[in-house]
Amino acid sequence: MAKNYIQAGEVLTITAAADIASGDPVVIEDIVGVSLSDVPTGEAGAVQIIGVWNLPKVSAGAINQGEKVYLTPGGNITATASGNTYAGFAAMAAADTVTSIHVLLAH
Repeated sequence: MAKNYIQAGEVLTITAAADIASGDPVVIEDIVGVSLSDVPTGEAGAVQIIGVWNLPKVSAGAINQGEKVYLTPGGNITATASGNTYAGFAAMAAADTVTSIHVLLAH
């Protein structure tokens, strides 16, 4: 193996700016991931940045399977790009009133 290899890159270590609950979506600059555990403010924690995750969705607006999705500042998935962070793709379709969606994280 090459001597400069660090890790597979599936999980990044972050320092929490605020309390994070296990399973919460987390924004790391331009990357969206999911916290693997509860992380208190100022502590280090692991954030998975790949995979398919069930995440909260804004209740207004249908999302089609395969559509690009974004994370709002409030921590919900939407199909609206403006003012939000790119999260990946909808791994399933979600109707207007559905409040969670499966998201394939991508960056």
